[in-house]
Amino acid sequence: MTYCCGILVEQGLVMIADTRTNAGLDNISTFRKLHLFETPGGSVIMLASAGNLSFTQNVLNHLIEGVKQPDSDEVERIEETLSMTKAAELVGRTIRMVRDVGGGAFQEASISFLLGGQIAGRRLRLFMIYSAGNFIECTTDAPYLQIGEHKYGKPILDRAIKFDTDLYDALKIGLISMDSTMRSNLGVGLPIDIAVLRRGATATEVNTRIDIDDGYFHDLRDRWSTALKKAHLAIPRPPYGPKVNGTNGE
Repeated sequence: MTYCCGILVEQGLVMIADTRTNAGLDNISTFRKLHLFETPGGSVIMLASAGNLSFTQNVLNHLIEGVKQPDSDEVERIEETLSMTKAAELVGRTIRMVRDVGGGAFQEASISFLLGGQIAGRRLRLFMIYSAGNFIECTTDAPYLQIGEHKYGKPILDRAIKFDTDLYDALKIGLISMDSTMRSNLGVGLPIDIAVLRRGATATEVNTRIDIDDGYFHDLRDRWSTALKKAHLAIPRPPYGPKVNGTNGE
């Protein structure tokens, strides 16, 4: 399994993805799930994937090599699309094409993608693309999207992420969400790929990998665990225990 999240705030976009694939306890590998398509001065498109590895890599390879348009023999590449909506449509069409060509091997396979970025002169956008090739767009009311093993990290994002959240606070909260997922699910693990794109920019501000020796991530994990312990100890005990002399016993 894997976990990926995209956070779209007023200042920009954060994309985070783990790299673990798990085909059994004795077959755990590392594969990159966050892929960037950058055209200097033109566009930045980021694509994160979750689900059947063979299926998602097949889709990715077609997007890199180019996909024939349905009404002509012209080949369309994701980094050459004229809008983020067109890019989302291209990914959806490629999913359907790979599923049709693969037949039974892919008919029941479940995959999903996060597609985020911006093209020069157009607005920054974030989409979730489903196994059927249809998609939804991130909004200011719920400024994040998740794919993969998302349930463990969702409460953090629900409580802390707003559209006006600072861009690097959004990155920090996203990493806490990833850590919470890793602690609860062995199918999600380091290394973690992260990318940050500021609104209006046509180049990523951050594009790096967090590995097992990363000092900041270790400190973040320790500080978050300590803060959670202090928080629950600071909350009064529930008043539902046995009464002692008219008061609650400890």
